[in-house]
Amino acid sequence: MAEEGATKKDETKKGDHPKDEKKESKKGGEHKGEHKEQKEEKGKKAPRAEPKKVESKKDENFKYIVRLVNTDVDGNKPVVIGLQSVKGVGPRVADIIANRADVRRNLKIGDLDDEKVDQLEKLILTYGEYVPSWAVNRQLDFETGEDMHIVGVDLDVRLKDDINMMKMIRCYKGVRHEDGQKVRGQRTRSNGRTGLTLGVMRQRQMQPGAAPAAGGAPAPAEKKEEKPAAAKPAAAAKPAAAKPAAAPAPAKK
Repeated sequence: MAEEGATKKDETKKGDHPKDEKKESKKGGEHKGEHKEQKEEKGKKAPRAEPKKVESKKDENFKYIVRLVNTDVDGNKPVVIGLQSVKGVGPRVADIIANRADVRRNLKIGDLDDEKVDQLEKLILTYGEYVPSWAVNRQLDFETGEDMHIVGVDLDVRLKDDINMMKMIRCYKGVRHEDGQKVRGQRTRSNGRTGLTLGVMRQRQMQPGAAPAAGGAPAPAEKKEEKPAAAKPAAAAKPAAAKPAAAPAPAKK
């Protein structure tokens, strides 16, 4: 009997015992709970850290407005952009001036000292002296015949003078300027309508009480019947003047 009991114990496996099954189920439940906790932790987003505000440190000598050729320039703009605030200075001119003054293109113009600002102004005013003739904005001036580069308020004055001269000599461009029409050969059929031009003429207003005819066209106005004018009474006939009686014929002897 003892031998049979030993063989039965050997045949039974660990997983077959009911106590072992309960222990394994408890372990499985613990693992599931751990997975749930991990998922919940992942689902909760960590609070975002607020970005630190970087305070820009500006020099006490920073100029918020720079005066160049009678023009106020914003000091926060780069040198190449700030120079273009002056009339007559474009991207190419500003680039040439910045390179000639040995100033960094991206440097804010408000960080420049007074000496550099004066140097930039001098280079702007004398731009036509150190560049080729094709790089200036006024070649072969009408009065002097020289090549020059005009900037600032002088540019507006020269433009008005040129337009007035064209009007005075009655050239085609001057006549077009006088009429307020386009000057450079553009079409004026649809755009550039100026003056007393009118759109589509409206149809004549209908008389009150008249119904529109078929097709939407207004019915022609009825003609008023004109009454015949009353005949004027004939003038009374004047009595004819009595003719004098003929003289009796002489008796024959």
